[in-house]
Parts: sequence; structure tokens; C-alpha cells
Amino acid sequence: MSADPEVGTDDPVVIVGMAVEAPGGVDSAQSYWQLLADQREALGPFPTDRGWSLRELFDGSRRDGFKQIHDLGGFLTGAGTFDPDFFGISPREAVAMDPQQRVALRLAWRALENSGINPDDLAGHDAGCYVGASALEYGPALSQFSHHSGHLITGTSLGVISGRIAYTLDLAGPALTIDTSCSSALAAFHTAVQGLLSGDCDLAITGGVAVMGTPGYFVEFAKQHALSDDGHCRPYSAHASGTVWAEGAGMFVLQRRSRARADGREVLAEVRASAVNSDGRTTGLTAPNEAAQARLFRRAIQRAGVAPAEIGMVEGHGTGTLLGDRVELHSLVQTYGATAAGAGALLGSVKSNIGHAQAAAGALGLAKVLLAAEHAAVPPTLHVDEPSREIDWDSQGLRLADKLTPWPAHNGHRTAAVSAFGMSGTNTHLIVSMPEAVTPDASGPKAA
Repeated sequence: MSADPEVGTDDPVVIVGMAVEAPGGVDSAQSYWQLLADQREALGPFPTDRGWSLRELFDGSRRDGFKQIHDLGGFLTGAGTFDPDFFGISPREAVAMDPQQRVALRLAWRALENSGINPDDLAGHDAGCYVGASALEYGPALSQFSHHSGHLITGTSLGVISGRIAYTLDLAGPALTIDTSCSSALAAFHTAVQGLLSGDCDLAITGGVAVMGTPGYFVEFAKQHALSDDGHCRPYSAHASGTVWAEGAGMFVLQRRSRARADGREVLAEVRASAVNSDGRTTGLTAPNEAAQARLFRRAIQRAGVAPAEIGMVEGHGTGTLLGDRVELHSLVQTYGATAAGAGALLGSVKSNIGHAQAAAGALGLAKVLLAAEHAAVPPTLHVDEPSREIDWDSQGLRLADKLTPWPAHNGHRTAAVSAFGMSGTNTHLIVSMPEAVTPDASGPKAA
């Protein structure tokens, strides 16, 4: 790392590297983009190698008022793949580690390498680690005696997801794991940006991870009648009937722009603004709040110093639930709807491809935005034969991205917004701006 650069007042946070894993065998930015551009759905059968009682799950899902659980979800094929020796971890401890710790550690390392940073060079450095994650029931209860007792407290602690990365890389900045349910990744990203702006760290690793230890979320949402009728996620569709749970992870490397320039980093995007708020009291603990979402969007737009018409792409939360999509569409129209018919931002949700990746959802949405800017095209949202009737798409400005659509630059940049809303009531919104031309070198883009 070079000596401290001169930091001026115009010194925003920038993204200099990323790494991603998603359902469908996605383990790099290139394979993620291919899945999106090919308009593929990456949902598949429940895994048979995790010890889940699948027959009981499917047979029992219609009893006692439960909605049917279909044998479809978005699962990581590499969730159980890990090289403990590489990270100096014993095999016994590795098995006791929540796969979320393993995947986050692996992707943090990759994201650093993809930004041109040797992870070993960060030892003792004021680098921060901010990870969004939720408890997803991995391993036995701590009170159960097992071969892995003694490693389970650290192995299953949410706080250790970020702490494991900081420990392995010997980072001296903040290490925080943030759980706001489905908005966790963007809440962590927001906190990382604040850490850089305040001087708590001069480099930050941030993102989100979700790997399911049990099918518990499917059971809970079956009881709430919030699962999809047919196992497919249909954001912003008139036929949306519920969500589909998934796994995934995305990690990003952030620096102040002056530091990135001094270190010779390629800038993938500039963070124009991030904002977080709460729904407060609504009709129910998990019910969204249209007014709160609209306030959040306006706050982020004001902080970013952009006009809504400058934002060409909105990667929405878009879970495919009737209530969630309705509230989100109404709040988006209040802030991003253009006055001219046919104009306005292209709206979509990657959940139509991979399902709802829970705490990692916002990270995978952000990764989609960065790749869309790189390729100057917005990927389509699948399963929308008929758009939601909640808004008038012809007159209220938003356009649903239903095919691979060219994304022209505006004043030399492409600017996009990313949303994530948690059932905790925590809403997050991020606005990023990407350079007009990002030409990968022969080794490919600095993302994986």
C-alpha cells in the first residue's frame, strides 16, 4: 500500500473489486453475467447432501394451513467446498464453521485479489470488514455434545463471520457483522461507506452471504402463505404469488477515490449515496411502508446530487410477493417515475433468476448493476408475461426490463439505484455511478 494520499473534500468512496457466488454454478462475475444475459433461471431441486428430511418437508407442507412447498430453490453448488489448509484452519474446526463463514472468507480473499491487492499485504492495516448475514440454523445446538463441541461457539456465531475474515487477514480496522434480515448486505455496505468517510478505516471489505443450514425459511413462509405457488419468483408480475428462497454471496472492496488513484486501482463504480431507514410501525412487524420507502429514495437522491431522470437502472428488491411488490412499485413511482411516457428508469430484480438470497440479496443486486454497466445492457426480469397492474406503466415512467436492453450512458456515466428491504423493517437504498467505458484487459474484468 502506498503512503497516505492528499484527501480533499471531493473524495468519494469507490468500488475497486468484487467477487460473487450464486445459484446455477455461478462462481465468477463472468459466469454471473452469462446467466443474466442468457435469461436463465438458476433454481433447482433441494440439495440431497445436507441431511434435510425432504419427504417430510414436502408431504407435511399442506397440513395445518401451510402452503405447498415446491422442490425448487436457489442453492450454491460450492457451499460445502472449502480449503481449510489454505486459510490455516484445521479440518475439524472447518466442519464446525457455518458455511457462511467459509464462503464469506473465500470471497473476501477473491475480491481483494480481483482488485489487485495481495491479501497478505493487509496484515496490521486499518482495513475494515463489514458483512451482512443472518442466522440460518447451521449445525447442532450448543447444548448437544458432539465431536465439534468447543468449536461451535465461534463456528456458528454471526459476529465471527466478519471476525474470521479480520483474523485471517490480520486486519486492524472495524469488523462488524450486520443482521437486518433481507437488507443486511446493503446495510453493511452503507456502514462500510460511513467507516471510510469517517476515517475508521482506509479500505473496506463488505458484502453479504446466505447459506441455508436447514429449509426452515421455506417452512416459515409456507405457514405465512408467502411462498410462490409454483416455485418460480415473479417480481413485478401481475401473476406474482410469493417468493422463492435462495443462497448466494457477494463481496466488494471499497476505498476513497484518492487512495484508489494513488494505488493505481481500476474503479468499477463511484458510490454516489447510500441511505438507511426503518418502516416504523405498520400493519404488521414484517409489513413494508410505502411512505418510508419513498422518503428513503428521496434522501438518497438528494445526497447523490442527481436528478431522478439521470438514473437509468433501478435494481429493486422485487421479491414477487403481492404486498411487497405493490408497496415498492408505488414508492418507486413517487420518486423515479418520469413525466414523459416511455421514459424513466429500467426496473428489474435478479430474484427472478436466482430466487431471494436473503441477507445477500442486496449484494447480488449490486453485482448485477456493476456488470450491466460494464456491458452497457440491462438484463431482463423473468416470468413477467403481464406486468403488475398496481401502476400504469405507460404513463408513470418506470419501464420493466423484460428483455436485454441497451443502457446508454448519460454525461459519460451510467447511474443506477439498488434497493433492499428487510422483514426487520430496515430499508436500504444505494446509488452508484459507473464510468461509460470499462474495457477489461486480456485477463478479464477485475471481478470474479
